[in-house]
Amino acid sequence: MGADSGASYVLTFSCVDTVGIVAAVTGLLAERDGFILDSQQYADLDSGRFFMRVEFRGAGPRFPDTLSGVEAAFAPVTQRFQMDARISDASAKPRFVIAVSQGSHCLNDLLHRWSTGNLAIDIVGVVSNHEAQRRLSEWHGVPFHYLPVSDANRAEQEEAILDIMARGGADYLVLARYMQVLSADLSAKLAGRCINIHHSFLPGFKGAKPYHRAHERGVKLIGATAHFVTSDLDEGPIIEQAVERVDHRDSIDDLIRTGRDIEAQVLARAVRWVAEQRVLIDGRKTVVFR
Repeated sequence: MGADSGASYVLTFSCVDTVGIVAAVTGLLAERDGFILDSQQYADLDSGRFFMRVEFRGAGPRFPDTLSGVEAAFAPVTQRFQMDARISDASAKPRFVIAVSQGSHCLNDLLHRWSTGNLAIDIVGVVSNHEAQRRLSEWHGVPFHYLPVSDANRAEQEEAILDIMARGGADYLVLARYMQVLSADLSAKLAGRCINIHHSFLPGFKGAKPYHRAHERGVKLIGATAHFVTSDLDEGPIIEQAVERVDHRDSIDDLIRTGRDIEAQVLARAVRWVAEQRVLIDGRKTVVFR
């Protein structure tokens, strides 16, 4: 029975803002014996759109027994408000493929959190244009796919990435310091499903050797930015950022060490929030229900 199953669900949606949206959602749950566990909403007055995330479970015999039943129950509301909506089982773990080049810090952090049960995702593969992280990946029992890339084979290499994602049933691709620019075609195919970690508090110090440039400028803050990938390089909607204070005593190596720690933490938070359906895209921005 739905009321006794203990299953919980997450509804996320955006739509044109108007009167009665919250009342329609919560009213339907009340009518169908739904019990709200968590609810957050946001009205973007600039864009005129409304965003909401509701986690709920059954609390009586009128609650549907299946995910498809929950979706059917909500259909009149989602259609009435023309919602861009998604309903998912809160216990389901999204599947991820991780792309990496030679740096291990972000990959190692994600694999450790995942293997110790502190990141509720399934990592189904690691792809790389170098062999450097094969041992780390396979030590964690994750298939490693070596996909060297050049201008001559970029299209075929990216098709191989998509094929690995498809065969693994992956929902998302994470660029964990993957030092290749994705083509506009691949970026479009993975719109809203590809997360990148950038080695600065965007915008600033883009390009090669950011910590060297930051050191030359005597910066007092360094940071990292996790964002969705778009065809505009490093301009995708930002999911999470963090900074750390530094000063004149810090060497380049100190900045690199601190920066890598920030990158790993910021990327892990972004992956967790995306996996928990807490991130909704709002044009060039995101709404993050923490």
